[in-house]
Amino acid sequence: MASHEKPPSTGPPKTSMEPTKSEVDIPPSKPSLTTSPLDPWASQFTSAPPSWHVTTSKRLLRKIDLHLLPFLILMYLLNFLDRSNLAQARQGTLEADLNMSGTDFNLATSIFFVAYLLMQLPSNMLITRLRPSLYLSAAMALWGAVSACNAASTKFSHLVVVRIMLGIVEAPFFPGAVFLMSSWYSRAELTKRMAYFYSGNALANMFGGVIGAGVLGNLEGARGISGWRWLFIIEGTITIAVAIAAAFVLPDYPNTTRWLSEEERAYASWRLLADINESDDQNSRSVMDGLKLAVKDYRLYLFVLLQHLSLLSQTFQYFFPSIVGTLGYGKITTLWLTAPVWFATFLISVCVTWTSSKTGDRSLHIFFLMLLAAVGNAVATGTTKIGARFFAMFLMPMGAVSAYQIIISWVANSFPRPMVKRSAAVAIANMIGNTASIYGSYMYPASAGPQYIPGGSANSVICLLVGLLALGLRYLHKWENKKLEKVEREEAENPETAAVDVSGDRRAAGFRYIY
Repeated sequence: MASHEKPPSTGPPKTSMEPTKSEVDIPPSKPSLTTSPLDPWASQFTSAPPSWHVTTSKRLLRKIDLHLLPFLILMYLLNFLDRSNLAQARQGTLEADLNMSGTDFNLATSIFFVAYLLMQLPSNMLITRLRPSLYLSAAMALWGAVSACNAASTKFSHLVVVRIMLGIVEAPFFPGAVFLMSSWYSRAELTKRMAYFYSGNALANMFGGVIGAGVLGNLEGARGISGWRWLFIIEGTITIAVAIAAAFVLPDYPNTTRWLSEEERAYASWRLLADINESDDQNSRSVMDGLKLAVKDYRLYLFVLLQHLSLLSQTFQYFFPSIVGTLGYGKITTLWLTAPVWFATFLISVCVTWTSSKTGDRSLHIFFLMLLAAVGNAVATGTTKIGARFFAMFLMPMGAVSAYQIIISWVANSFPRPMVKRSAAVAIANMIGNTASIYGSYMYPASAGPQYIPGGSANSVICLLVGLLALGLRYLHKWENKKLEKVEREEAENPETAAVDVSGDRRAAGFRYIY
């Protein structure tokens, strides 16, 4: 703190990227930093008035957001693009060239997720031993190279092997990116940034359609190479180029970053310590303790089911060009038509994430978005009119994908102390939730076109179930909040007889579940 002049108190920062107070536990104002390298700064930061923290945090967050978020979103865009570009390649001569038939395409889609999920836990353990910037960029270069290898497939078995390898090398990125963001953002800040980060999903589908249309429409047969092979080569090469840049652009941790001043580096580290110093025994809780606390919380199983069904409702996106292709247009036109759908989805997802954070609501947003998705699936399944079906294809991802962005932040905010419990709960929900993509890929066999009645009908029901489950969790959290209020009232009236929670799963005074 070069200057001791403090700006007048203006209250907590009110930026559009920050969640409401109800979203998080409130950390103690004076963290313990007795043996920290921040000691020269700690006393100054601790004694600074709230107004100084507001101003400094806003300035620091602006720098972090500009240096970290755009590049991570770009990397996730390419991560999702390289796993889903099989859907665009299908619009070329992929299936004919590899003699694919029946449910071969569905198998090639689902086998990726088997390898992807199996590698989640090992990769989570490995990143804590390596520099995140090098770890993520190396993983990205590998998946770019493997994705490009799809172009070398000459038969279906080759494609399956490449898809398995792609799942293995893509697995480190998503948990790794979350780990890197958690090294910079407090829990409250991370929730909103996670939602923006996940918006790369919609952008990947949008650019996937545009790139697919351009490549398949202009490079088919160029130099004697099929258009779908060019698609994998080009997108894989772009990914490798971005990976090389990522090694130089991505930061590691606040105390090793050159684009922050010495004071900013110290403050960036100090504020994270303030955020995690939330209970006396937190540092003594092991990962196994957190796992045990998570599996004992009955709400976890409801959130796992919510996330699983939500991801199941989105499996259509891996077949979306084929679904849009049932409108009767040519394959290149079909790819162009997917772009505006996903651009609209991106805009809606950003808007509802903002309103959800602003209002502190989760369940009602999810319910109405999933109702929108259910209508879209029903209309696309129940009619053959082109105009109505195309409109319905906007509703499907606008509802399902946007709702999922709210769900992942709701899961993170719904499991309180200690942090190891929160971490375990989020990991369990993510891993079990993503198994939906393994069998969900069989909901849209080519033989069910053009209306895909089995898949569309099932998805309509699944969307409604997600919405109803969100409403159920809303009233469950209201009930749990009443129990917390009752306990706090009793402890206030009889502080000397207040029960001590020996389980380590005690909520902070004033904590309330969001719904």
